[in-house]
Amino acid sequence: MPPTTPPGETSARRRPPGMTDVARLAGVSQKTVSRVVNNERYVSDEVREKVLRAARELGFRPNTAARALITGRFGRIGVVALGTALYGPASLQVAIERATRAAGISVMVANTLEGQPDSIGDAVDWLLRQGVDAIILSDPVDEGVELRVDPNVPVYSFGRSIPPAENLLPGDFNADATRAVVEHLLDLGHERVWHVAGPATWFAARERVDGWRAAHEDRGIEPPPPVEGDWTPASGYEAGRRLLREPDVTAVACANDDMALGLIRAFTEAGLRVPERVSVTGFDDTPAAAYLDPPLTTVRQQFDADAVRGLGVLLRRLGAPAGTAEPVPAAAPQANRRLVVRRSTAPPPNRLNEEPGKDAR
Repeated sequence: MPPTTPPGETSARRRPPGMTDVARLAGVSQKTVSRVVNNERYVSDEVREKVLRAARELGFRPNTAARALITGRFGRIGVVALGTALYGPASLQVAIERATRAAGISVMVANTLEGQPDSIGDAVDWLLRQGVDAIILSDPVDEGVELRVDPNVPVYSFGRSIPPAENLLPGDFNADATRAVVEHLLDLGHERVWHVAGPATWFAARERVDGWRAAHEDRGIEPPPPVEGDWTPASGYEAGRRLLREPDVTAVACANDDMALGLIRAFTEAGLRVPERVSVTGFDDTPAAAYLDPPLTTVRQQFDADAVRGLGVLLRRLGAPAGTAEPVPAAAPQANRRLVVRRSTAPPPNRLNEEPGKDAR
């Protein structure tokens, strides 16, 4: 049997509430409700609150498809995420979601599949089918294929990326921050600094290699070859085992804190104390960095500030309606990253060529 309408409730009342119902309860016109729903101007704060209160009471939800037909906008941004638990990308994804929600915009996330060709392109295609006003690549990687996009839907990235994506945070902030780390170590007296890099397919990893190399070149120093890791502590540990075969290693700059953690473990097992024998630095300033033994010198990132700044740029480029809440302006990207010096760095030991495995005392 078909379901019956509960006593005292008509079938008309069982339909989802619409803007007409909200207008009636709020005592305003349907046009006013439409202006509030679409974040348009010419609505006083008092009237806006009255409409929103009526919408909450009725359980009204705007029809996104209908609104898109009228305004040409979905009020929704797509985010291509890497589907990883790595601290940096995961923190940025959370920050983007917070910033979009604060701006009154919904966000739809498509996670890529690691190691699958054209995974980013597939994620972009899926978001386009769902209906979004713009697409953000939260932490882009180079898959070696051309990105296919709808020319009517702009694509942005938080970092360098392949065209046609535009960077929301202009500037070589990864390179500049890594350069500052290496300069800190060179200023302490280390002759050169080894580097444990992230995967070469990641644009952020490439930029950090660029900054590491530039710091040496500025002083006329030939840097040693970088050692590539995969951002994990295990790869940092393997890099440490590899560097134990290099007798002149006195300083290592790692491209993230997790690899620095693994590197320190490898050195400690071999009897090379940090920082007495080898100075080690990281990047990200994870919550654990200050509690390692020794506490880690690293680069502090402000993911929330980056997300707010980037979203502000995106909204201005989209020509957001005047009523749309825009995130509070954030400091420049370079100001959002600063070197945090802790006890994992020190001047080099007097005996640079002592055998690996011996403590420097």
